[in-house]
Amino acid sequence: MGAPPGYRPSAWVHLLHQLPRADFQLRPVPSGFAPQEQEYQQALLLVAALAGLGLGLSLIFITVYLIRFCCCRPLEPPGSKSPPPGGGCVTWSCIAALLVGCAGIGIGFYGNSETSDGVSQLSSALLHANHTLSAIDHLVLETVESLGEAVRTELTTLEEVLAQRTELVAAARGARRQAEAVAQQLQGLAFWQGVPLSPLQVAEDVSFVEEYRWLAYVLLLLLELLVCLFTLLGLAKQSKWLVIVMTVMSLLVLVLSWGSMGLEAATAVGLSDFCSSPDTYILNLTQEETGLGSDILNYYFLCNQAVSNPFQQRLTLSQRALANIHSQLQGLQREAVPQFPSAQKSLLSLEETLNVTEGNFHQLVALLHCRSLHKDYSAALRGLCEDALEGLLFLLLFSLLSAGALATALCSLPRAWALFPPSDDYDDTDDDDPFNPQQESKRFVQWQSSI
Repeated sequence: MGAPPGYRPSAWVHLLHQLPRADFQLRPVPSGFAPQEQEYQQALLLVAALAGLGLGLSLIFITVYLIRFCCCRPLEPPGSKSPPPGGGCVTWSCIAALLVGCAGIGIGFYGNSETSDGVSQLSSALLHANHTLSAIDHLVLETVESLGEAVRTELTTLEEVLAQRTELVAAARGARRQAEAVAQQLQGLAFWQGVPLSPLQVAEDVSFVEEYRWLAYVLLLLLELLVCLFTLLGLAKQSKWLVIVMTVMSLLVLVLSWGSMGLEAATAVGLSDFCSSPDTYILNLTQEETGLGSDILNYYFLCNQAVSNPFQQRLTLSQRALANIHSQLQGLQREAVPQFPSAQKSLLSLEETLNVTEGNFHQLVALLHCRSLHKDYSAALRGLCEDALEGLLFLLLFSLLSAGALATALCSLPRAWALFPPSDDYDDTDDDDPFNPQQESKRFVQWQSSI
């Protein structure tokens, strides 16, 4: 089945959908969206595991680099105060990496916002669809109850009043049969009544999950921002303890960045498979969950000229029955009221009920048309497959930049830390302080010279 007119797969969907997939035995897996199949689940887990492989390789590289730096560093001559060659380059490379990480954080905030907007659009579409389905059920129930009340009261009273005229009683009974037929036809229009799947519940579940996802990413972004800023502050102040603490925090954020990258990559690949051809999966899933016929689901999900309205016959029969009731009541108004004035009240009440029924019927015709529900379906797909997928790709870029920047910083920070002057711990000590170790050393030297 083709995509609905309101939605077209984007270039990113096509690109990600074309990526090869394999299970744990490295056997090719079709790219069709099939989350219930074990091979497809393994393919997505393997995509996420690539991030774990990247984390392992980066940790091995950082460990080897630091061991080489600590064990293979050339000894400096005693009393040498000149910094080793390339020290400034190391510091500036660390600063550049942290600035790249800050740029990645900005990309991450944008991606997180785009993803949240897409999910919000999905939730809004589900809520609007739930409102439409609830309005259909409410109108059908209200109209059927109104017609049933009219049959039990006004028409029964009218038959009793017109009991002396057999032809008038037959006309009233004909209106009764037509009203019962309309009520029976209208009951079949509430197709969502009793269905266990609630769009409102789905929207609430999606919003609940999205709220915690958004909050988790905001906390991760803020944590990395604080790490970058405090690391830059430690480099500027040449504070060893601050740089050491931020080195440990950078290692933690590096692990979180690679973990989020794996989750984002697997989600983006799975979402692209779904968005490349969503109709078949959505139709099968909805039919399985609701038990509705394929004719109804095809009409609302596809909404094209090739699919006819499954309620058209009921609507036509109801409209004809309402027209017959109206003509019969007009005939009774002309013939019965002059002879039976007491029938005037029942006829006026029936006319009022008929007018309300006709108004509700026209509203039902508009609500039952596929245009409204299909518009919600297309809006949900656009939110999920355009905004949310785009946001995921920006988050993936953020995680990639973050992992690269933090790995570079972890390799550079120990070398930059080694360039700090030994007097770092006493920079803020007053020169006139008698307990200053530097002042005590000077006094000791002066005492020896005086001797």
